[in-house]
Amino acid sequence: MADFKNVVRMASRARRWLLSRSARFRLGTLVCVLSVVLLVLPSPYVVERPGPTANVLGELDGSRVIDISGADTHDDSGRLLLTTVNASGMPGSYVTNAEVLVGWLRSDEIVMPREAVVPSGQTADEYKQKTEQQMTSSQDAASSQALAFLQRRGMDVSGIRVSMHVNDIGGPSAGMMYALGVIDRLTPDNETGGQIIAGTGTMNEDGSIGAIGGIQLKMQGAKRDGATWFLAPADNCSEVVGHVPSGMRDVRVSTLEEAYDALVAIGQGNGETLQHCAA
Repeated sequence: MADFKNVVRMASRARRWLLSRSARFRLGTLVCVLSVVLLVLPSPYVVERPGPTANVLGELDGSRVIDISGADTHDDSGRLLLTTVNASGMPGSYVTNAEVLVGWLRSDEIVMPREAVVPSGQTADEYKQKTEQQMTSSQDAASSQALAFLQRRGMDVSGIRVSMHVNDIGGPSAGMMYALGVIDRLTPDNETGGQIIAGTGTMNEDGSIGAIGGIQLKMQGAKRDGATWFLAPADNCSEVVGHVPSGMRDVRVSTLEEAYDALVAIGQGNGETLQHCAA
């Protein structure tokens, strides 16, 4: 009760103080209060920013990102980074108008209407289920295409089993890097040559590399984590040109064959001969 009385007393003092001010001052105060309220309200937008990367040749949370049984595996002195985008404002969460305003002002964030990212009315459970299905399909396609690639090059792949462990990374965009990781681990060559190589792209059933979203942010995340090379899907090249971070070199790829050949060329010091995205 005493606390309530104190609150009432303070509110009364604040009211008297405000009424003692000019009408212009009171109007300005009201505008400020309304502006603050507006800024903290939920916004119908999504804010995307560079997400974490993961080395598909290494471990994450104590487990191999790519676990292979039924064949000898080999270590590589370099790293192959899958890249991600963090998105705020997806189903089940929201961003404030203040966060959206900051996102519009920052060069490392992208603001988009939520309807441009996810279907209108999609629930959090539906969104989670869809991204998990896409991730599973991506990993299955990456495994099958990697083994088919090795079989075409004379390796006996019967009995080889591949499983992948990357928590909280949904969607299909890591397919190409998963496939390259499987090939790298099953071959004795040190394909990366000790370099840090990042990339993104879906792995399709015909061996082609598909376009993905957020590639500019993914390049920024790769650069942040030390990558000097970035394998980009050919169909994303219009978004790559003019946005490659300083100190990083992009490489245009359209199939798993091209991506692996590019990986080998980079590891051998011949990366500058590779085709990059052009306008």
